[in-house]
Amino acid sequence: MTELISRDELKARIDAGTVTVVDALGGSYYAQQHLPGAVELTAGQVAAKAADVLPDKGATIAVYCSNPACGNSQEVAVKLEQLGYTDVRKYREGIQDWVEAGLPVQSA
Repeated sequence: MTELISRDELKARIDAGTVTVVDALGGSYYAQQHLPGAVELTAGQVAAKAADVLPDKGATIAVYCSNPACGNSQEVAVKLEQLGYTDVRKYREGIQDWVEAGLPVQSA
């Protein structure tokens, strides 16, 4: 089961460079705004693209979506775990919470 990661822990790990952030929305959502350093990886891309955009399978990976009701992040997290990634976490609150907290985002 995917462990949750809080906004504060995620920000600290992004600042420290100890997490790879995955945007499970992709497309125009990713282009418009995404968490700092996030890579785009939707559920349909996981099998073909994960090895190219993610570090080794033991690295900490935090997957997020738009908000708690969005299921994309859970779907991507499950697929990553099925591929053998061992430290997959889900930022349940999503980018909406991140932006409302006044934290920085990037755009493509």
